[in-house]
Amino acid sequence: MPEASTLALSEDPQPVRRTARPAPRLSLQTYSRLGFLIAAVAIYVGWIGRDARTIHAGEGLGYALGIAGGVPMLLLLLYSLRKRFRFMRRLGATRYWFRIHMMLGIIGPVIILYHCNFQVGSLNSKVALYCTLLVAASGVVGRYLYARIHHGLYGRKATLAELIKQLDGASSEISSRDGLLDDVRDELATLSREAMTPALTVWKSVSRPIVFGVRTRWLYYRMSWNMRKKLIARSMESPAVAEHRDRLLEVTRAFLRQNLRQVRAVAQFDAFEHLFSWWHVIHVPFFLMMIVSAIVHVLAVHLY
Repeated sequence: MPEASTLALSEDPQPVRRTARPAPRLSLQTYSRLGFLIAAVAIYVGWIGRDARTIHAGEGLGYALGIAGGVPMLLLLLYSLRKRFRFMRRLGATRYWFRIHMMLGIIGPVIILYHCNFQVGSLNSKVALYCTLLVAASGVVGRYLYARIHHGLYGRKATLAELIKQLDGASSEISSRDGLLDDVRDELATLSREAMTPALTVWKSVSRPIVFGVRTRWLYYRMSWNMRKKLIARSMESPAVAEHRDRLLEVTRAFLRQNLRQVRAVAQFDAFEHLFSWWHVIHVPFFLMMIVSAIVHVLAVHLY
């Protein structure tokens, strides 16, 4: 009679069923980068092929492209109206309007460039084109600043109080450690309080990311060196510390990196929030200039 092991080998193995994993979804940031890449490629292709095309802005395909590019730029007004009129607040969340606003702000100028075939004409055409490109460039800068002070690109605003709460929790965790960070705890707490204090001048607000970036990195290396010396001294007294010295040092370094990263985030928040408020003051006049110049351009084309 064959053994059990022989019987088990002679049987056909049952196929292993594997559940299908859902395909990973691309993030909004990935879609945003892809959109900018497509726009850059379209501009490059249009620029190198401008001499081979016979597009005239005032007739035929050029005229149609002018309308197709002007309509998205005019629709940019809807985002501002959505934020100011209550009856429009029921028409979807603000983040969806912002996505459409960003898309139109890129698509419109690219079409306008094809409308003029990447060439400037009369004075009113130059002013209208330059204002359009200025608004587009300003929008790209605003998108970057917006992302720096929000959770993600289209998420809710990361308030300074939330970052301070995280930093306070990290400071309490430091104090609860078994005396390992007592020698540097006061210095880290002082740096944290400085980061939490809003800047009093414009220069200090703008320079804070650089200043705290240098200070936190220097403090990290100095703290790491102190921890290493402290662990070496303790390993001579305790075999347990000697056995796990490298692991304890790495854990301590990771802990310091995490907390100093939060200090930099708090310091950077104030600067980017100031820059975003200044950007908004500049972006609105740019947009109004574009609308006025576009109206003058259209009137000049059709009347003269």
